[in-house]
Amino acid sequence: MIKKETHFHQQVDELKIMILQMAAYVERAVDMATRALLERNAELAERVIESDAQINQLENDIDEFSLRLLVRDQPVARDLRFITGCRRAVIDLERAGDEAVNIAEKTIYLSKLSQTPHNPMLEELVATAKDMLRVAVEAIQEENVEKATDVCRMDYKADDLNVRILKKTMDDMVTEVTGVRRAVNTILAARSLERIGDLSTNLGETVIFIVKGVSVKHNCQRF
Repeated sequence: MIKKETHFHQQVDELKIMILQMAAYVERAVDMATRALLERNAELAERVIESDAQINQLENDIDEFSLRLLVRDQPVARDLRFITGCRRAVIDLERAGDEAVNIAEKTIYLSKLSQTPHNPMLEELVATAKDMLRVAVEAIQEENVEKATDVCRMDYKADDLNVRILKKTMDDMVTEVTGVRRAVNTILAARSLERIGDLSTNLGETVIFIVKGVSVKHNCQRF
């Protein structure tokens, strides 16, 4: 029995390593995509799109690995919460990778148009989304409820910035008819950034579920 438990927990540790590896790939994709957006760098954006296959493959590997643990070992209590939490987290990480691809695709289109005026709010939203993802990944690595809750609270800022960018960009569309296509793609890129913040919040909620055994979905700001 001791050997079996030791082997099981080694497998759980391996699952955590796989999750953190996937998180690292997603963080890199988001970093490259946002740099490409701010710099209008189509070549860097193309690299984000090409790298998405790695994230998708890891999602499949983790899904299979975690399912085997559930079926074979039938874990209970915290071990069960950890494995089911990982299965939640991998979905949100993969979606964050998809949003990085969406940003990259918008960047390639925007790179073909005339440059837009400096937009400090977009830069601030980029920084906020990246911070949320970073803190969420740290919360997973450390199983840290305080950091998970911090991510939840940061979501208000990301939501507010997204709305402000939307309003400003729509105002610009009224005064600059030729910039409509550029404005639409900027709005979509900002929406993807805000979505990365939402997915990071989901990751924070998952950490709280793993550590505390309570579900705070859609309400973690008040936890």
